[in-house]
Amino acid sequence: MRPGPASFTSAAILPEPGLLPGRLLLDEGAALARDWRVVPGPFLRERGASSEVEVKRASAAAGRIMHHAQVGFRDPAKSRRAYGEIHARCAARGVTVDRYGLCLDWSMGYPAAERPGRPRGTGMILAGVEDFVALTAEAPVAPHFGDFVLGFPAAVENTCAALAAGATAIGNLGQFFTFRLPHWDDDVALTEATVRALGLLAAQPVPILVHSNLDDGFAAQFTDLACALGAAMIERHVVEGLIGGSLLVGHCFGHHFSDPVTRLAFQRALARVSGSPGTMLYGNTVAYQGSHPQNFASLGSYLLVDILGQWLTPTGHAINPVPVTENERIPDIDEIVDAQLHAGRLVEHAADWRTLIDPSAADRVTDMLVEAGTRFRDRVLAGLAEGGIDVDDPFHLLLALRRIGGARLESRFGPGREDAGQARGREPVVPATTFLELMHAAEACLARVEPGTRGAVAAAGLRLVTATTDVHEHGKTLVDRTLAGLGVTVIEGGISTDPDDLAALAAEEEADAIAVSTYNGVALRYLRELKAALAARGREVPVLIGGRLNEIPDGSNSSLPTDVGGVLEEEGAVVCRAIDDLPRSLAALVARRGERR
Repeated sequence: MRPGPASFTSAAILPEPGLLPGRLLLDEGAALARDWRVVPGPFLRERGASSEVEVKRASAAAGRIMHHAQVGFRDPAKSRRAYGEIHARCAARGVTVDRYGLCLDWSMGYPAAERPGRPRGTGMILAGVEDFVALTAEAPVAPHFGDFVLGFPAAVENTCAALAAGATAIGNLGQFFTFRLPHWDDDVALTEATVRALGLLAAQPVPILVHSNLDDGFAAQFTDLACALGAAMIERHVVEGLIGGSLLVGHCFGHHFSDPVTRLAFQRALARVSGSPGTMLYGNTVAYQGSHPQNFASLGSYLLVDILGQWLTPTGHAINPVPVTENERIPDIDEIVDAQLHAGRLVEHAADWRTLIDPSAADRVTDMLVEAGTRFRDRVLAGLAEGGIDVDDPFHLLLALRRIGGARLESRFGPGREDAGQARGREPVVPATTFLELMHAAEACLARVEPGTRGAVAAAGLRLVTATTDVHEHGKTLVDRTLAGLGVTVIEGGISTDPDDLAALAAEEEADAIAVSTYNGVALRYLRELKAALAARGREVPVLIGGRLNEIPDGSNSSLPTDVGGVLEEEGAVVCRAIDDLPRSLAALVARRGERR
């Protein structure tokens, strides 16, 4: 993402002359509804419903908890097989999988005509409308096109295809605010495409859930959960207030909610501020840090909170039992089925817990979230309006929010009291548990560093550029905090940074090394491009790389990525598989530099 504007004025945030009005873009999208409408697929036909909103509301009223699973192997044929097989195998054991999150590859975010030659990830590529339809025809499960549709340059064409495939839950609006496709810098064009797509959805004859995963958006950047709730309220202001029509916002959260009290409180807070059903509650995957049996304990822990939450305050959110292999690689079909069966049995057992639950502790947090989140929403909208931004124009408001970024919004408008000692200059009203956990992890790592190693690194006066290959920035946050504790100067390299831009920054800053955090299955390709960009500038800069070090091999028929850590080392990278590897790697770097001198 580009650096935020220097001030909160329209001239600084939206300097381009002649930006189109949002109403024109919405009208252009609505015109497409003459040709592109929801075509009911097996799910809607079997349920006798016009939309998933109708099914969700009926399930919530009946106290029935819906199930969500993620599907999207690189091979479309395997994805089609999974679409039918997972549903059938679970149904045979008495568990109904209601909806699939369909994991499109990030390259699907580019316009179809521009995809050849663009970088690919590990997800599914559907070449045309007929491929969308063929996928969702395999079973009576609601298709949820949640990623790389809204918020990207190809928003309109992918939305048209999703409607033709029977989808009435389409996203991911959260990604609009934070995701960036490699080598794509035209944020005006992608915002225009997003607003046109929203206009198309608003003109549908049935209710459409505009899905937004808060953990993919600003919520992952905030230190205060009240700001995350306020961001959800701003999204609702845009989608339901400014655009309207058939649109409802279906919020999702959960990746980074490890504390059961705040996890339950946030769900109850969403219920208070929105009358719309939620899409799903994502799994707390950051808790998957052990062996598979240990991860099953984490799976059961967060599912129990979500199940009880749906009984206490039904919001229509589907529970999402994430396979215990998620933090290693894309889970296979058997592992998805196992997780769904685990959840089905847990729902049965959880019924015995209902009378034991007292939500009063969570409700005290809920009260704080709603009050402070409302203040954050109001402060953001008033502050932008004061700066000349038209907060009643969905296009202008969305583009402004994307350009400002979550960190600057929280620093300027957060509801917490000012405190220079805090990460955002404000004391969080309800601290985000993941941010606290990252800080504690860095402190624990630093406490384990041997004094000799710490002294050698601190005395070297190292300067490191840190960046990520994709939008997942938690690894970088942990690295930055650890480096600072070691006395290393951190040069901000950004999120979703292109290799050539990172090489240019490292050369300009005369950095001693580059530290890259990666997640989306592109580690090896990224390293090769980064080394080539450095070589083109006549620079040799050590590259430390950590995170999810995998890729799908060319020609693979399994759609599953494999570990490439060994290949990365062979090609000259310093591989850091855990944060404790970082201090040791830096000490070795200092020692080699001393030997050369």
